[in-house]
Amino acid sequence: MSSARIGVRDWLIAAGVAAILLISGLSGERPAAGLDPLGVVLLGAGGLALVARRRAPVVVLVVAGVCAAGYQAAGFDVFAVAYLVAVYAAVRAGHRTVTVVTSVLMLAALPVAAMTSGLPAGEAFAQARGVLELAWLIAAGAAGEALRQAERRADEAERTREEIALRRADEERLHIARELHDTLTHQISVIKVQAEAVVHLAQKRGESVPDALLAIRDAGREASRELRATLEALREDGSTASYGLDQISDLVQRARTTGLAASLTIEGRRSGVPVTVDRTAYRIVQESLTNITRHAAAVTASVRVEYRPDAVVVQVDDDGTATAESGLVPGVGLLGMRERVTALGGRLRAGARSEGGFRVHAELPVERAS
Repeated sequence: MSSARIGVRDWLIAAGVAAILLISGLSGERPAAGLDPLGVVLLGAGGLALVARRRAPVVVLVVAGVCAAGYQAAGFDVFAVAYLVAVYAAVRAGHRTVTVVTSVLMLAALPVAAMTSGLPAGEAFAQARGVLELAWLIAAGAAGEALRQAERRADEAERTREEIALRRADEERLHIARELHDTLTHQISVIKVQAEAVVHLAQKRGESVPDALLAIRDAGREASRELRATLEALREDGSTASYGLDQISDLVQRARTTGLAASLTIEGRRSGVPVTVDRTAYRIVQESLTNITRHAAAVTASVRVEYRPDAVVVQVDDDGTATAESGLVPGVGLLGMRERVTALGGRLRAGARSEGGFRVHAELPVERAS
């Protein structure tokens, strides 16, 4: 069954067809009194069934066909409008084979239903042709198929536009990466190498190294690392291996090599995590552990990943020197994390813990297929 919701338009169409059938049946030649109530019910039911034609087109097709045969057997000579609408809806939904089989059975059943009402065979076949003509059946099916093909072509055109946009974005991203590599990487490398060389020579001679020179050296190293990470992110695409939740244990193990007592806890069962959420969770843990080892003066750190039905929750705690009164200013790394989480419609909380240390808590929503 389709997941399309039943709206006001569906009710209006169903009620309109039901009214047409009832007016046509009651204004025409009346059947025997004993069968009149049953026929009236079938006339109304055949039209009202169309309210679900988008959610269950095959079921509605069968119901409309049974009602058409039923009210004809009850003596109502009424054109099968509801069945034609059901044929259109079923073909539009892609159920062509079922529609053809059901229509063949309908064409065979209508004369039998007419004879059940007491008509001779000749009149029964003539009335059946009036109730449902082959030409109308073909027209309804052709209209449904034409609209189905038009919708399919529109979907393909939309996918093509998205693919072109993504390809252009990839080309622009690679262009930016090349420009950064050709301009900044070389200059930063020269600054870093020369600063390190001067510091090394000064230390070798036993001379004091100016703090400004040490700051230049450290800034060069940091800029080189950040630029390399930025270039890697820009060059990432679907054909290259990307990092995600599966590699978080490697991050924790790497943090331990620096002397940090890092632990990892995973709760829940992973199922259907989108690539964007997978990668963002990894980047949050990576940036958090990097900040802890560089700036927090922490002894322990804990990483917790929780898989919920509607979200992936990532939390990183440390026992460093951060306090609520320290007035920490968010750095580039934390701002980058917040931008990633916000882009996914998630929430990020980062700040000092009441018991001391720092906490990063991110909730990344996971869209589930309905």
